Amino acid sequence: MVPFEILSSMAAATPGEISRTFLMLAAVVAAARMGGSIARRIGQPTVLGELIAGILIGPSLLGLADPGDPYLHLLAEFGVVILLFQIGLHTDLGSLLKVGPAATTVGLAGVVLPFTAGYGAALLFGLGMVPAIICGAAMTATSIGISARILGDLRQLESREGQTVLGAAVLDDVAGLVMLAVVAKIAAGGDVTMLGITKTIGLAVGFLVVAIAVGGIVAPRLFALIARIPVSGTTGSLALAFALVLASLAEMAGSAMIIGAFAAGLVLHWTPQRETIETSTTALGHFFVPVFFASVGAAVDVGALLHPESLVLGGILLVVGIATKFVAGYAPFWEPIRHALVGAAMVPRGEVGLIFAGMGLGTGALTPEMFGALMIMVIGTTFVTPPWLAWLDRRKGPPEDGMTSGASPRAPDPADRDTELAQDIGTLDDLVSGAPREPSP
Repeated sequence: MVPFEILSSMAAATPGEISRTFLMLAAVVAAARMGGSIARRIGQPTVLGELIAGILIGPSLLGLADPGDPYLHLLAEFGVVILLFQIGLHTDLGSLLKVGPAATTVGLAGVVLPFTAGYGAALLFGLGMVPAIICGAAMTATSIGISARILGDLRQLESREGQTVLGAAVLDDVAGLVMLAVVAKIAAGGDVTMLGITKTIGLAVGFLVVAIAVGGIVAPRLFALIARIPVSGTTGSLALAFALVLASLAEMAGSAMIIGAFAAGLVLHWTPQRETIETSTTALGHFFVPVFFASVGAAVDVGALLHPESLVLGGILLVVGIATKFVAGYAPFWEPIRHALVGAAMVPRGEVGLIFAGMGLGTGALTPEMFGALMIMVIGTTFVTPPWLAWLDRRKGPPEDGMTSGASPRAPDPADRDTELAQDIGTLDDLVSGAPREPSP
């Protein structure tokens, strides 16, 4: 259901339907925030608690939330757009380009290795070619939202490792969009041509490049004018509207909304109004981002995971999925980075893997048992990453090459504009999870 259809159905909704939606939303938000709080108290990233809370209140257990509800889906999509917009605001494109070779190497290895190994494992298990292709394709994705959220929790997002993961995850998402388009045609029995594949790649990459290039010219001038409007909240509201426009244009261009939202944040990173924009989007992020992660957890079908075929195949895919992404972190062997941290951060498939699995089930290319196996892989890789990264972070060594490599802060440099802004507005975790900020020196 497209957003216009959702809005039309909302206009026709009865008071009873609206009240049920409000109650479901209240349950999702309350469970996610409590789950996140508990996770932080036991030393784990907030996202882990939000995902577990989603499973508990989902249809498989308590039944308080329906991830298939169109209204909840719309709000969850809004949450992930806000999250990627905030990630973009915290990402210096120059720093991202500095780790470009490493990020490209990790991203390419993170696509080729999982697809090849997943496809081969599925064939050896006895699956046909099309289901095996879907299994391999589902294993190529990296959930940029989940990875960035965990790195934000650990104060690693702006480190060299964090920037490498962000760049590689964006590349994986672009590759995943291409694979999704190709696999969808295969599953539907259509023909796949090299021209069609090239067009899909061109649209995804071209949109990101054009959005950043054009936005970098237009946005500073536009927001300089907006800042003069004497109405409180105007700058932040229109910045979010800018992110929504780019997210929508990205989807219309054949890319993904999260790519457009991320591009909007990159464009506005160096505008003088960045602090105001982040402050304005913080409150919305506190509410809507947990909705997204809880809805991912609620999509887990606990019953489908217990079938013997699902357990065996899912276990194989889970091991292969973890190992191949982790090995991809070591692909740029020449870089003086913490390769284990990069590899572990690339592991979660999250919502992207669920999209592949759902597409396969919806087209009939996957049986419920095969779908359950992919669910085990997706959820397993998502849940294993937060505690794994937290453990790796506790074992961190000293920063390398003068760059931040963990939670230990650099000495503030008054000439470093990005450091000053980071001190003023806090990290991504402060913005999204609601954690109290440390006072600026």
